[in-house]
Amino acid sequence: MAITEGRNQQGQHAAPAPALPTELHTTKPVKYVWAAARIAIGWVFLWAFADKLFGLGFATPGKRAWINGGSPTTGFLKGTADHTFGGFFSGLAGQGWADWLFMIGLAGIGAALILGAGVRIAAVTGGLLLVLMWAAELPLANNPFMDEHLIYAIVLAGLALANAGDTAGIGRWWGNTDLVRHYPILK
Repeated sequence: MAITEGRNQQGQHAAPAPALPTELHTTKPVKYVWAAARIAIGWVFLWAFADKLFGLGFATPGKRAWINGGSPTTGFLKGTADHTFGGFFSGLAGQGWADWLFMIGLAGIGAALILGAGVRIAAVTGGLLLVLMWAAELPLANNPFMDEHLIYAIVLAGLALANAGDTAGIGRWWGNTDLVRHYPILK
């Protein structure tokens, strides 16, 4: 660890202050914090998929479950009609292709994050999905611009940059496959 010296307000030599190690982001505790964040956000996506698919009674009642003929996009997107981009987003509500894309996205992003394989692509697609959901609610009711959708998108970027799938996941193995070595975005 490097030590830096300076002078205090009276011009005298101050006690040396330890500099932060440059490898701080790679320490074992930090890796496990990123792994926990990865698994937690993965669970958020996977839970949303399961609740919308089966109508588990949390955000989606059983009668509105996708397997019972409900639309996983209708509730949220129809509620955006009075927002800035409401005409665009409410027009997507209930479209078959939008339902399928949304549900495949929730399941794929959630599974990739929990397993730790494909974290980069999950971060990109998850971030895009979250930013679109954020845009659908503009203007926000409780803050001029920031909400949990943007926070999750920022954390997803951090997960990808930190190679968070390598700790408590199969990311290291996945990254060594021929497919991923040839197409690194799939890591």
